[in-house]
Amino acid sequence: MTPSTKAKKLLDLDPDRPRVTVEKDGHVLIIGLDREEKRNAADLRMLNELALAYGRLESDPDLWCGLLFARGEHFTAGLDLGDVAKAVTAEGLDIVPEGGINPWQVDGQQLSKPVVMAVQGTCLTLGVELALVSDIVISAKTTRFGQMEVRRGILPFGGATTRFPARVGWGNAMRWMLTGETFDAREALRIGLVQEVVFNDQVYNRAYDLAHRIAEQAPLAVQATLANARLAVRDGEGEAEKALQSELVRLMQTEDSRLGMQSFQQRGDAVFRGK
Repeated sequence: MTPSTKAKKLLDLDPDRPRVTVEKDGHVLIIGLDREEKRNAADLRMLNELALAYGRLESDPDLWCGLLFARGEHFTAGLDLGDVAKAVTAEGLDIVPEGGINPWQVDGQQLSKPVVMAVQGTCLTLGVELALVSDIVISAKTTRFGQMEVRRGILPFGGATTRFPARVGWGNAMRWMLTGETFDAREALRIGLVQEVVFNDQVYNRAYDLAHRIAEQAPLAVQATLANARLAVRDGEGEAEKALQSELVRLMQTEDSRLGMQSFQQRGDAVFRGK
């Protein structure tokens, strides 16, 4: 056993070691899956910590965008079923501690801020569902995706049954969900699961740049745009259209709107304040 391999095994034996890293970088919260020695398979601790990270992104007014990535060669091998299965009760699986938000947002509470996701290596089950709930996904060329719950005798329970068909079309979603087969980054781009495919060593930097580009915009306007688009998806275009004028009036009264108009007149870039 090499020293590095031994160190990884010892790390996994430590039940108190964080599974998710969180770093505030300007107005961006960088969230990293950090269980590399298990291909970032999600145990209960990782699920809890990920929920808390999303809760922090939502609750901190100085955070305007999230960046989700994974350390190591793989994004995630999916659930660590041996650890998570014992936490399933008659009511299902509760992974959200106080102050957290379900990262898959399947319990009625949605994140109001955008998330950019960088994915590489293996991205299975809950990883695909994190891609489906993220707003922009950048993939490495060699990534393999799989929504393979049917091969384990369960169904996708992190949003794929509704979001996958809505994102990529019924036939494309069923092709992969009902067979449990894996597919590559080219197919993920073709069906619209990911928005860009780049070389492996560029995936994090590209996602980082996009997250910071989003965070340079007026955050209240970004959140309003995101909310109205989601309203159209969930409740139809008519409901979203009804909300447009009142949202425009609300945003026009903000300090950020004033700064944006001023920067337009001066042909410069505004530094927004989220007010």
